[in-house]
Amino acid sequence: MGLVKNLSFALVGAGFAVVATATQAFSLSLTYDSSIGSPGFGPGQLFVPQGIAVDNQGNILVSNGRGVNPDGTPNYNLGNKIEKFSPNGQYIGAIGSGGTGPGQFDEPTTVDFNPVTGDLYAGDVYNNRINQFDSQGNFIRSFANGQFTGLVEGRLFFGPSGVTFDKAGNVYVGDFNGERILKFTPDGQQIGVIGGTTGTALGETQGVAGIRISPVSGNIFLADQYNNRVQVLDPNGKPLYAFGSAGSGPGQLLQPIGIEVDDQENVYVADSINSRVQVFDKNGKFLTSYGSPALDASGNPVPPPGLTDPPFGNPLDLTPGRFNWTGGTSLKDGKLYVGDFFQGRVQVLKVENGAKVPEPSTTLALGLLGIGAAAVKLKKDKRQRTIISLEKQLQKTTV
Repeated sequence: MGLVKNLSFALVGAGFAVVATATQAFSLSLTYDSSIGSPGFGPGQLFVPQGIAVDNQGNILVSNGRGVNPDGTPNYNLGNKIEKFSPNGQYIGAIGSGGTGPGQFDEPTTVDFNPVTGDLYAGDVYNNRINQFDSQGNFIRSFANGQFTGLVEGRLFFGPSGVTFDKAGNVYVGDFNGERILKFTPDGQQIGVIGGTTGTALGETQGVAGIRISPVSGNIFLADQYNNRVQVLDPNGKPLYAFGSAGSGPGQLLQPIGIEVDDQENVYVADSINSRVQVFDKNGKFLTSYGSPALDASGNPVPPPGLTDPPFGNPLDLTPGRFNWTGGTSLKDGKLYVGDFFQGRVQVLKVENGAKVPEPSTTLALGLLGIGAAAVKLKKDKRQRTIISLEKQLQKTTV
């Protein structure tokens, strides 16, 4: 994360003030840990995993895709559930089922736990609603019925696209083609709307994908999918700034979908078509990336499936770190969970070396110990020259 220079003051000897500059380097990296699920249509198998959540026991919940018959009509017996896996990836069971009734799904998407109430909220695309369950998976209610904008020409996605929560437990849900975020109380009463304008200017969007509220500032981070950028809004929804541009270079994006924010406000973005995850600091400075496209036997990128094809790349490339689009994400306890969109699995990445910047009091204490220990070794006749030399160094660092 760059170099952080901390200015520390320490008392040396009797009445001498010595100034020292302590420099520390911080970095962040992503490494492969494991995979969850496998491609297919059986129990514990996944296709088009769009949403991921992790409960307080470390169990992983993944929204499974929408099954269709050859003629395009829904097949409620395929997918349309939230699949549950143990922390070590063993299949446990499912929440919900396919259909249109209470607690049923017709293509589940975004999914997450409310940190205040513990309830689970999940997007239900074709039923045009949010389904709410308790922490054990028991159905509570549906809300926002019919409020999400339908399919728009030229776009693949629609409906509820992202869910996040503020410190009061209020629920924020992205309306992908409505270019807005809907705000609800924990029991599903609508209390606000953010955005709503299509465009490329700051505050306008083209496809509201993943959304996350920062645990630090309360700012809202939004994956603006077809504008190939991330937008940052204040807690009231006022646009602050945006970062990212179209492309495949470091810091560039091609249709970002999932987004996460950690307790240092580092931003993790599922850069879908580039088949990778990129990490930025809170100001949009590129930090690192992980992942590359799935490859065929000739070393060429595997294209995504066509609209009438099975929802898997052909061939599959299940090499760790290879993706056929990155999709839904979740960040929990030092691990980043990333949906491998067209390969029917979730890849788990370790977030390493994301150390916090020391607090000023900690830096001061380190300076007192380090400078104090060194000072007792200074010979009396060299003290004045040492002070002069350190003062010159300080002047150089502050110019």
